[in-house]
Amino acid sequence: MEKSAQPASMDNALSGTVTCPACGLLCDDLVVENTDGNIKVRQKGCAKSVTFFERPQQNPSPRIAGKTADLQSAIKKTAEILRNANQPLITGLGTEAHGMRAIMSLADRAGATLDHMNSNSTIRNTLVLQNSGWQVCTLTEVRNRVDLLVIVGTDIVSLFPRFFERHVWNEQSMFGQDTAAREVVYLGGRDIDTTPGISPKGVQPGILPCDIARLPEVVAALHALVSGKKLLAENIAGIATGDLQKLADRLLAAKYSVIAWSAAALDFPHAELTVQNITGLVVKLNNTTRSSGLPLGGNEGDISANQVSTWISGYPVRNSFMRTYPEYDPYHFATARQLDSNEADALLWVSSFNPERLPPSCKVPSVVIGHANMTLAAEPDVFIPVGTPGIDHKGTMFRSDNVVSLPLAKLRESTLASLSEVITAIENALKEQQAC
Repeated sequence: MEKSAQPASMDNALSGTVTCPACGLLCDDLVVENTDGNIKVRQKGCAKSVTFFERPQQNPSPRIAGKTADLQSAIKKTAEILRNANQPLITGLGTEAHGMRAIMSLADRAGATLDHMNSNSTIRNTLVLQNSGWQVCTLTEVRNRVDLLVIVGTDIVSLFPRFFERHVWNEQSMFGQDTAAREVVYLGGRDIDTTPGISPKGVQPGILPCDIARLPEVVAALHALVSGKKLLAENIAGIATGDLQKLADRLLAAKYSVIAWSAAALDFPHAELTVQNITGLVVKLNNTTRSSGLPLGGNEGDISANQVSTWISGYPVRNSFMRTYPEYDPYHFATARQLDSNEADALLWVSSFNPERLPPSCKVPSVVIGHANMTLAAEPDVFIPVGTPGIDHKGTMFRSDNVVSLPLAKLRESTLASLSEVITAIENALKEQQAC
């Protein structure tokens, strides 16, 4: 499983366009340069891509109880921890599709519960999809069809920096649309960056601000107005009812409106009901015109993890193999609840994209399989560094719109194994131990 040293042929070379997994957009037009194993973004980068690609290359050794160990010993110790646990929890899940496939197989073998580090936000969308379904579009449809974009509760660019550049103010569309004439409206939120919503012609976006916690009533009011209801209130959460009526009229008059939101930004109780109101608004608009929703996500591989989990087990994450068959429970299988209630008796944390996403503190035996640049606040029982997908090894990820998968390139050689290789080795070691 040890990798050979980096060959000279990969040094000081500009790479053709590569995919960036730093956010859910998976921008696939970046040009990067490898200099002695260190990657520089030369074209089409953003702040997130620069942070992701330009971390200095490190090749730390595995550790057991804080002491340097070889990889095989760390794998064996991890298997022992899982074998001795009655209810192990595998969480974090910051990986791409191949790594997640290996994790699913290990969870089945170990009888583990699975949860993603971003589940508190992604579950807001999942609950709506399970309860009532929705009508959503791809990023490609946004690029080529949208004439009115309504953004609910977020500026988008904080999480997805190149969204407007690539999908709203793109110079060309498939149907000859004047993309610079598109309208943008921000609904809800305060102190957000609305400058990317200024059109290439200098047209300012519409801005209807309110406190994020009051978005539920604002979205419900807009839904009612689009449905032809009359509101007696003069304002909703500080937004004039007349201004909401104007937005409703614009939505009804649009040829192809898109209502976008990021579940991560909707951080208030029962936010799934607001998401459901957004999707219900889209359904109502489609009675007379064309409209779609656009749920934006995909950071830390959360969409890829849910896709792989669903096609293998039938359920998204927050599922469990404790009973030898897959179960799903978005409440009982949450990481915080599992640890706070002392139900989980072993923790395996995975974060191969981002060294800053650290495991929760816990009192149970713990294993961290993570980014080589990770600095841990507390030393786990086992730490295994792995290569970074899209830099140290190839991979596959699903984009924010759930339907497009893109390849991640290998940009340099590394002595670190991939997550899928390490997880498969742990499963094999666990299998041998269980057979004894």
